[in-house]
Amino acid sequence: MIEKSKIKEIAERILGDGELFIVDLTVSVAGDIELTIDSDSRVSIDECVRISKAIDGELEASGEEDFSLIVSSAGIGNPLKVFRQFKKCVGKRVDVICKDGRKRNADLEAADESSVTLFYEEKVAVEGKKRKELVEKHEKIDLNEIKSVCETLTIK
Repeated sequence: MIEKSKIKEIAERILGDGELFIVDLTVSVAGDIELTIDSDSRVSIDECVRISKAIDGELEASGEEDFSLIVSSAGIGNPLKVFRQFKKCVGKRVDVICKDGRKRNADLEAADESSVTLFYEEKVAVEGKKRKELVEKHEKIDLNEIKSVCETLTIK
């Protein structure tokens, strides 16, 4: 079985310190390798192919046999997993699901290593008025309280 640490080391060397970074890496007992990458801007199919060929070549050169490799990009709708993805999404619309069941569709206003700050509007009852009014809210949520955060595709 191919060790995950070996593949991660190869991938990090190939990606270097540029815009591309590893989001997820899984290796099954059967030798199925799935590497998900992202970028500070965008990931092209050509980049996925280039990385796949480079990793494949290194694994074959080191004598590894019986493996399959899939390199893909993290897409909209997939949960954000690493801090660099959160930083990239600041100012964008996200869907947040908290572990306690709360759901928010909000703008990601800020993100740090331990929390996110969301901005959204919510209709609330205002004393002395019959109708609910739209109120702007800023909410800071610890990452350990969050089940998932996904970027939302907004069509204007």
